[in-house]
Amino acid sequence: MRYLVDLGWLRSGLSFSFGEYFDPENTAFGVMRVCNDDLVAGGKGFGPHPHSDMEIVTVVLRGQVKHEDNLGNAEVTKEGQVQRMSAGSGIIHAEYNASESEELQFLQLWFMPRARGGAPSYETSSYEPSQMVNHLLPVVSHTGSEQVASINQDLTIYLSRLERGNELSFHQEAGRRVFLFVIEGELEVSGHVMETRDTARIQNEPHLQLAAKEDTKYMLIDLP
Repeated sequence: MRYLVDLGWLRSGLSFSFGEYFDPENTAFGVMRVCNDDLVAGGKGFGPHPHSDMEIVTVVLRGQVKHEDNLGNAEVTKEGQVQRMSAGSGIIHAEYNASESEELQFLQLWFMPRARGGAPSYETSSYEPSQMVNHLLPVVSHTGSEQVASINQDLTIYLSRLERGNELSFHQEAGRRVFLFVIEGELEVSGHVMETRDTARIQNEPHLQLAAKEDTKYMLIDLP
């Protein structure tokens, strides 16, 4: 069960210990440290604040997020795009809802880097939503490409929109983990039903069968 935060301008579902919420039994899943499901009111956001030695990924679900940092980056990221920031040796950034009237919804994910103390960096990548249909579409990976953001860790983030009645298989390599997040819909995972905003942490399951009980959008992360 996620910890829910409601500050009026910000509503969050926290999958791991974060901010005021601390559970010593729920601080990480492998290299994964944060999965925040954030809803930000128009014109609101997070003022300048520092990070170091963390890989931070923002997946925009609805609306637009404005990013600014002390490296000189200033960019707006929208649905169909992913933002990746490697904090490295240190970076100061701010994130705001780019709209004064519409809500912003995004997933923010934090991962420990493969190596500490590197040069901080930032990028925004775009993907084609139609390629998610009945397919696991990589949007972030350690190798990266023109449409896949690169990350300083041996992981891959997939997005998928599975149409009702369709199924996909995923093979989990030995010693690796899978984190699942159902964005909307109902997903059956090897006989277990997950509903909207449910998450799952899976280990030692070499074969996952993913079936849509209804049209379903979800995120799958392959982790070391």
